[in-house]
Order: sequence, then C-alpha cells, then structure tokens
Amino acid sequence: MKNLAIIVAAFFMSTTVSSQELDLGIKLGSNFASISNAKEGLSTRTGIQAGLFAGIKFNDKVGINLDVLYSQQGADFNAGAFDLTYVNLPLVLKYFLVSGLHIQLGPQFGVLIDDSLAEIFDDNYNEIVESEISGIIGLGYDLPFGLRIDGRYNFGLTDISKSTAENEGIKNSVFTLAVGFAFL
Repeated sequence: MKNLAIIVAAFFMSTTVSSQELDLGIKLGSNFASISNAKEGLSTRTGIQAGLFAGIKFNDKVGINLDVLYSQQGADFNAGAFDLTYVNLPLVLKYFLVSGLHIQLGPQFGVLIDDSLAEIFDDNYNEIVESEISGIIGLGYDLPFGLRIDGRYNFGLTDISKSTAENEGIKNSVFTLAVGFAFL
C-alpha cells in the first residue's frame, strides 16, 4: 500500500512538472491577406483568424506549436472581393531568444472550406485548389498569466488555382497579428 501511495504521488508530481511545459489555449487575430502574381488591381483583404493552439516547450530555447485556425484570406478589388476561407494547420518551431520572446518557423497546411469568386475574373480563376501548403515565419512573445502575442507572415508554396499558362504562380500571402490565452 505504501508503494502504491509513492507511485501515485510520483505520477501527480510528474504530471504537474510536465504540464508546466505544455500550452493549450485559444487564439484570435486579424489577417491582412493578398494574392501574389494575380491580376492587377487587387488590394489587401482584412479578415479574421480564430482557433485553438497547443504547444510544448522542450527546454529554455526550443518548443513546437500546432494551431487549428479558421482563416479568412483572399484579396479585395474595385468591384468586390476574392474571398477564400480556410481551416489552417500551422506547425511551427519556436526558438526562444530571451525569456518569452521567440521566432517561429514552419509549414502550414490549409484546407479550403469556402470561396467566393467575383465575375470579373477569367474562367481560369474559377478552379481553386482545395488545399494548399504555406511557409511561416514569425515573431511572438509569451507574456505572464497565459497571454500570447504573435505576428506571422504566411507565404504560399503551392498555387491556389489549377495551373494554366495564364494563372501559374498565384499564391496566398498573409500577414497575421494575433493574441491568445493559454489555459495550461
């Protein structure tokens, strides 16, 4: 019975110690999105980004973070908007420069859940690819009491439109500012 009590106490102490290195929380931010190599006259579209994040810090310098985010992207133009809505899964390596301040680097996988295409685009633009891969570079700060702030730039690595000679190289480009709150 004494051994069982020691094992249970050790389990709870190890869980407490390891949970201090875990992050789990919610995130909300603004996207400033555009589309590279598209027709002229497109401007930045402002949208929202919201979701959950989970992360683990391996030591004082290195951690990883995985988000599940609803993300409004696309571009605006004179006659309307080119709206793309994704569920994005960014997986970033966090390298801590000093206490709380870190740089972020990694891939992002996006699944298109909604698109609104304006009539102004050629028929070639109406075939949007249902998934995309982006690269991420960012800067963040983990504040006391679970608050998180970050800024990221997501640059498309894959075309968002089915490739033809006329629309090759059309990619998402998104700058995001977000705040979060970690429960753990």
